[in-house]
Amino acid sequence: MPLKLYYDLMSQPSRTLFILLKKVQCDFEPKYVDLRKAEHYSEEFTNQINRMQRVPVIDHNGFILSESVAIVRYLAQEKMIPESLYPSDSKLRARVDEYLEWQHVGLRWHCAMYFRVKSLEPALLGRQTDEKTLAGYKRRMLRALDDFDQKWLGIRNQFVVGDTLTVADLFAATELEQPRMAGYDPKEHYPAIATWAKKVQEHFNPYYDEAHVTVNKIATKQIQMAKL
Repeated sequence: MPLKLYYDLMSQPSRTLFILLKKVQCDFEPKYVDLRKAEHYSEEFTNQINRMQRVPVIDHNGFILSESVAIVRYLAQEKMIPESLYPSDSKLRARVDEYLEWQHVGLRWHCAMYFRVKSLEPALLGRQTDEKTLAGYKRRMLRALDDFDQKWLGIRNQFVVGDTLTVADLFAATELEQPRMAGYDPKEHYPAIATWAKKVQEHFNPYYDEAHVTVNKIATKQIQMAKL
């Protein structure tokens, strides 16, 4: 029985797992959960798949697991992810885990909230965003991007944890796509991020582009609206 992946590609960690599983040629069954239709709040999903009402989730022969980082660690333990992407060496793996622990509040929260406040909530709730509130979210996002640019990539690192691409890079790249849907592309403001992001995209293509079709469409629409 193939692995089942419950996902929505509007979710950054969903995109990470979707891309990763495609890249390692895992035979998985995609189970789309439409977040915009609130399918993750349905009684069936809540009771049978994830009581926390979030994606992504995997079902591996009846073993159901949520939280993307926990899923990656489990898949690595099951030998479904190559050591090149999630090292078995204790020190190298600790470096990857160090980033994965940091990114939840260090990067993910700020990029996601800027997108949510700038674009998602106005679209869903039909109300304008308070400019002072938005400025605060943008300021915090820019500080997070500064930290990622200077303290994780720096001037010497090709990738997040050194000169070898790992799952840490994929997690980071999908997070940095989110503010593009609110009209802010980090790659246009941080040259080191732009260089790094291109390498990550090329490594995981064509699956990286496949996972970002909707994101790219929304980002393009934002650019067109800004020109009006």
